[in-house]
Amino acid sequence: MRFPIDGVRFGHWTDVDARTGCTVVLFPTGTVASGEVRGGAPATREFDLLAPERTVARLDALVLTGGSAFGLAAADGVVAHLERAGTGFPTGAGPVPIVVALSLFDLLEGDGSVRPGPDQGRAAAEAASGSRAGEVAVGRVGAGTGATIGTWRGREHALPGGFGVASARRGDLVVAAAFAVNAAGDLDDGAMSTAIADGVFDSWPVDGGPFEARGDTTIGLVVTNAVADKVDCLLLAQSAHDGLARSLFPPHTRSDGDAVVAAATGVIQTSGGDLDALRAMTVAVVERAVRTAC
Repeated sequence: MRFPIDGVRFGHWTDVDARTGCTVVLFPTGTVASGEVRGGAPATREFDLLAPERTVARLDALVLTGGSAFGLAAADGVVAHLERAGTGFPTGAGPVPIVVALSLFDLLEGDGSVRPGPDQGRAAAEAASGSRAGEVAVGRVGAGTGATIGTWRGREHALPGGFGVASARRGDLVVAAAFAVNAAGDLDDGAMSTAIADGVFDSWPVDGGPFEARGDTTIGLVVTNAVADKVDCLLLAQSAHDGLARSLFPPHTRSDGDAVVAAATGVIQTSGGDLDALRAMTVAVVERAVRTAC
């Protein structure tokens, strides 16, 4: 499918046999970003620089990757790719690419000894720079290749996760979401939370088992073409987590490292009231992206 925000480019590297992969997102110059983590077990690189009080506001690339903490090495290949292109934060020693990486745990799927690394990150970045970079594949590709959902009650309950994309438009304003969904929770149809609230749910993990001995994580991106600063982007990231909570149950467990980056490409000027509209759109597109990923 065609990603609806100009200048935002996607590239996947996928190993179907090992059931892992990574996804690289390249942003146009001037993109501002922030983010928030709500899961208990995040694996990230350079995420702290997204905080509104940090000096650098730009984001050159985002890496979404399998391989747990090992997979964060994929960012090295993306940094090298961007350095060769002369992209990055200007310094006296030359531009330094600003690359944030988020990783999910897929080591129990396929061959856990195969993890995305610098070569794989570079390959995904090159794909994102290619002629079809405005297109984005969804499903069991890239960071979503080895993703699963529904494992909070045990791996025998696991269903395929994946990589999903959704967008919404209000006049000239666009908000889009792209998520690799590898959640401990299930897609939420309301039935399970109702059963727990009514006291009739009878499938709790024995002695907390799967809650304590596993890894999961839903990671992703929200991006808008609006003009926004880092504080605005932080608010969008917070709304994105609301979208996760609407689509997954239970969300944000201790074994999930749920993390979201929110970015603004700064093309469309907005008024103060538009931020709340953008936040509402964010909740909606994240929920849909998660549901379409699985």
